Amino acid sequence: MTDHPVDILEVRANGMTFRCRLCGPEDGEPVLLLHGFPESSAMWVPAMRALADRGYRCVAPDQRGYSPGARPRPAGAYTQRILAGDAVALADACGFDRFHLVGHDWGAACGWTVVQLHPERLLSWTALSVPHMASFGKALRTDREQRKKSRYLLLFQLPVLPEILLGSGVLERLWKGASPEEREDYRALLGPYAARRAALNWYRGARRDRVAYGEVSVPTLMIWGNRDIAIARAGVQDMARYMKGEYELLELDAGHWIPRAAFDAVTSRLVGHLARHPSAR
Repeated sequence: MTDHPVDILEVRANGMTFRCRLCGPEDGEPVLLLHGFPESSAMWVPAMRALADRGYRCVAPDQRGYSPGARPRPAGAYTQRILAGDAVALADACGFDRFHLVGHDWGAACGWTVVQLHPERLLSWTALSVPHMASFGKALRTDREQRKKSRYLLLFQLPVLPEILLGSGVLERLWKGASPEEREDYRALLGPYAARRAALNWYRGARRDRVAYGEVSVPTLMIWGNRDIAIARAGVQDMARYMKGEYELLELDAGHWIPRAAFDAVTSRLVGHLARHPSAR
């Protein structure tokens, strides 16, 4: 794999400034990659280089709350509808008409909302770890294992306390296995109290959403690790009933952080998925 350069620049979108990583030829087919909690666009660097090797133009933003120039304070500024609007606005700012979308963790939740609200913009969709939001919601209500895995959600929606906890070493444990470069980037972004509050506002803002998640016709690849600490099997199995277009589920013997823990398997299947759904240009 060629060591393609990854540039960092600021992109104006939705009236804010997002720090973004770019990699790959300028005329390459566009791929937008959305990170989750508690990481940054740095998590995507290996995947971006692998995709650039195959001619794709990759953009990975530090999302709302993570980019210092895109950090509104109210929790109401972090609903999934608003966050999905950021993704589309960033694609517009980068000159992407139709594009491939990839998301992990909260980036996957945001991606499912883009799929629901803006399907015409997508060539393909790849969700890592987090299933269709209606399936996840059902599992959260009815599946004992998912409810157990999701107990932390209530903690993260409390005021002040989770910000303090995350500043006491919890984040370092969550970053175990990340490269030194990734951990340095995460520390720089999430060190300030205001940044931790903004990242946690994704959990608080989710309670205010009124998005109706339904059928999906966008070609979809779902990759899930069966040792995931946050996502149980029930929601992943249930989501097939919403998939009305091409759909593939890849189950890996891995945990939640599959973009790095199962890099070869994830990247190989991702590359194949994107190649099957090229743009018409």
